[in-house]
Amino acid sequence: MSLGLPSARGRTALLPAVLLLGWLVPVSLVAFPGHAPETVPYHWRNVAIGGGGFVTGVVFHPAQRDLLYARTDVGGAYRWDGSEQRWVALTDWLGAADHNLMGIDALAIDPRDPQALYLAAGTYLHERAGRAAILRSRDQGRSFERIDLPFKLGGNQLGRGNGERLAVDPNDHRILLLGSRDAGLWRSEDGGSHWHRLDAFPAVATSAQASAVDHAGRRQQVGIAFVLFDPASAAGTGPSQRIYAGISIAGASVFVSEDAGLHWKPVPGQPIGLRPSHMVRAQDGAYYLSYGDEPGPDLMSDGAVWRYEPVQARWSDITPIPQPTTGGGFGWGAVAVDPRQPQTLIASTFRRRQPRDELFRSIDGGRHWTPLFAHSRFDHSAAPWTAQATPHWMASLALDPFDSDRAVFVTGYGIWASRNLRASEQAGGMVEWWFADAGLEETVPLDLLSPMQGAPLLSALGDIDGFRHDDLERVQLQFLGPRLTNGESIDAAGQAPRWVVRSGTVRDRRHGEIRAAWSSDGGKEWSAFASEPPAGDGAGHIAINADGSRVIWSPQHAGAWASDDWGQHWRRVEGVPQTLLIEADRVDRQRWYGVDTATGRLFASTNGGVGFADTGLDVGVPAQAQRSRPQLRPDPWRAGVAYLASPSHGVMRWQDGKLVQLGRVDEARSLGLGAPLNGGSTPALYLAGRIGGVEGVFRSSDEGRHWQRIDDDAHRYGRPYCVTGDPRRPGRVYFATDGRGIVYGDPR
Repeated sequence: MSLGLPSARGRTALLPAVLLLGWLVPVSLVAFPGHAPETVPYHWRNVAIGGGGFVTGVVFHPAQRDLLYARTDVGGAYRWDGSEQRWVALTDWLGAADHNLMGIDALAIDPRDPQALYLAAGTYLHERAGRAAILRSRDQGRSFERIDLPFKLGGNQLGRGNGERLAVDPNDHRILLLGSRDAGLWRSEDGGSHWHRLDAFPAVATSAQASAVDHAGRRQQVGIAFVLFDPASAAGTGPSQRIYAGISIAGASVFVSEDAGLHWKPVPGQPIGLRPSHMVRAQDGAYYLSYGDEPGPDLMSDGAVWRYEPVQARWSDITPIPQPTTGGGFGWGAVAVDPRQPQTLIASTFRRRQPRDELFRSIDGGRHWTPLFAHSRFDHSAAPWTAQATPHWMASLALDPFDSDRAVFVTGYGIWASRNLRASEQAGGMVEWWFADAGLEETVPLDLLSPMQGAPLLSALGDIDGFRHDDLERVQLQFLGPRLTNGESIDAAGQAPRWVVRSGTVRDRRHGEIRAAWSSDGGKEWSAFASEPPAGDGAGHIAINADGSRVIWSPQHAGAWASDDWGQHWRRVEGVPQTLLIEADRVDRQRWYGVDTATGRLFASTNGGVGFADTGLDVGVPAQAQRSRPQLRPDPWRAGVAYLASPSHGVMRWQDGKLVQLGRVDEARSLGLGAPLNGGSTPALYLAGRIGGVEGVFRSSDEGRHWQRIDDDAHRYGRPYCVTGDPRRPGRVYFATDGRGIVYGDPR
């Protein structure tokens, strides 16, 4: 896939033209410093997992068959390739400096131009996050121009399934509206190049009323949930005059302008007490809206679906089913209308615990509804692990404008599509659904392991535990045995790699589940540890020594604990701070290493991990997030040798009590070891970080004396971390991403 972003070849790089707010930065040549690394071409692919993350929006284009876009909360945007029946990632060119733009808060298409695509990009609102940007494409996302915005967006914040908060005027493609979260309503009159705030828009959009509290008790601003132009309101050949905008508040929340945005007023007669999340227009001029008492996805316990007919100024409650009389309630995530049949609707429940979330369909404008899942079959063959995941977080729906049998709905783990939606109109008809998620890899890996034997890769993943990846190109089943919610740490014995351990978290420990497991067959089947250490909150870091005879688990807030019998007995490891990251030597069962992630001090054990001693060596630690702290990578083939990556001190080798700096590295964010290159005797080093002022993924065959850049400007994947080389295949490297799953590369 080409994104129109040329790769660096040598010491200069041709940069794409980038639009800043109101200014065009011309194409230019930038000279890298003299020690910039050479480049080596690599072929990059995703390890096939098949979804796994929250797809927050889907939009069909009304003018081109099979043109469909999806946005995600942390994994960028995608375009559906109908010929290949898979998704094409559109934002992999974003690098570490711009990884905040991987969260897409809204997308918009120009209804009359199938080539035009606009993304409102920005993941977080907090003070450390960068400002948002509009990413504008004139070729369906193959290349982009960037227009920086003077505020932030929240692609991974509350209300991220609302929308769309970005829209193109169907009567004048030069005009766009963007509903921000905390800065009001913004308008562009030149296709997104320049933006100005509409000061006449109600100030309540930026008030505390337009915020909500997440499940952790943190307040987040939601602001404007959607904007919508009325295509039938143009004055002659001019722009649309009537515009709707919904604010995430429980009072009068839907506003209308009759003069192209100059003045606004609440729509008369509208329901109050619930927050709107979606508003769609049918071809007959009616509008349909979904509501919840909270913006989602964290909380929602009430909601409704309404129809609004502007000509009659009439609102009608068409909620498919009432709230339960006892127990918890639920909301309504989204509503969609068939572009070919204005009376045909679908609507989704949201956070309906009992008996489950449901999708409803109506063919008479919402007067009567039919539940679909009770008469549906789900094809899990494309991703067998989804058989254990029920549809939830159905925050966006879409109906194909060219095929009334095709509907798509999002979930917290991917996208489902129907093959025969109209079968629901027949007595005994079964709607067939398939997991239309190929290529849409949105998992967040938390640890990766490429062992000396067995499967080429084992993974620990957020939300969906982890996998034994026997085939990198085919979706696998999750680990067999006790299931974790988040898999957070995984390790294998260096000389007996059939022994594997992993730790993590579980969502609900009402039954006392153990938050660590072990395998004696390379991760095919698993058993829970007999118990947990007497202190701690699970998860943390787990390691196993070279022959598999001892495990050291450092649960959260508990220090380090050792067991020789899979958790039947635990003893505290002496002489270690609670912030010590512990790894086992890969060859010598008696050696262990540790680095204090709070201070950068190095510790060592030569008595099997019974106790550790401070070596007096220091690798330095900046006060940064977990993934920017030091990493320890013991040499897979040499006893007493370990490599370290320090964000402040670069790459080092620890051997015979000495710490040696390896090469010139500006920033070492993550380090991995792999099979020696070019017949060498030392492991290949793979680094995510910055060298010679260049951000990227690099490799070295000579212990850091020379580095080669192996990623390219079209394949940067945000901010890679958890880099792992393959000990059996020279040149192969794996790394984790913050929302684009697991990526692996081989030399071309």
